[in-house]
Amino acid sequence: MTFNTTDDAERSAGELSESELKVVPEPSLRRLPGYVHFLRTLRQRGREVVSTTHIAKDLRLDPTQVRKDLAYTGIIGRPKVGYDVEELIASIESFLGWNNSSDAFLVGAGALGTALLGHERFAEYGLRFVAAFDQDPSKQGKEIHGVSVFGMHKLVDLARRMHIHIGVLSVPAQGAQEAAELLMEGGIRAIWNFSPRRIEVGPDTVVVDAELYSTLSILKRNLTLIMGR
Repeated sequence: MTFNTTDDAERSAGELSESELKVVPEPSLRRLPGYVHFLRTLRQRGREVVSTTHIAKDLRLDPTQVRKDLAYTGIIGRPKVGYDVEELIASIESFLGWNNSSDAFLVGAGALGTALLGHERFAEYGLRFVAAFDQDPSKQGKEIHGVSVFGMHKLVDLARRMHIHIGVLSVPAQGAQEAAELLMEGGIRAIWNFSPRRIEVGPDTVVVDAELYSTLSILKRNLTLIMGR
């Protein structure tokens, strides 16, 4: 079912049950950052209000899905008006935790790790690297993009003392599981895994795989199909 009017679309935006609001599907979480980038563009153009129909049309999505995605953030649009752009941006950013900076540890200060430490826009998304760790003695004691690099033996103690809950893995496959276990021993409960290996964690720890290599494989395979036409 597709809603064609702003009135219908926005009136239904807050009709998710309490249980639905607690469990947000991963596809919705993946779409929400795209809405923020789109809304920021509208804000730069001076746009003050927007409807789900407008968002859906420009992003080539279904208006019903857009409406439900936005409802997860708790915001309710105004009938025949839509959403205030500034309020909608703030609602999504708050829901995603972008306006609440979280300290994180990086494990693996090689080429990829160095690039991650230097990616300044992570701060816009509520992630701040406060320390990095590497088993290479030549990297220990140095700073990379202003972040101090320590030996792996210091990870657990520092994580506990600094109450760090997010760890980012950028180590080779053979060291991924051992590094993940150190992070969990230090009390870290969320791991962003850039390693090419899937890691095993406990029930109280969440892992999100960056899947760089698998998505590259998909890209190259699709390129092969296109070039072969």
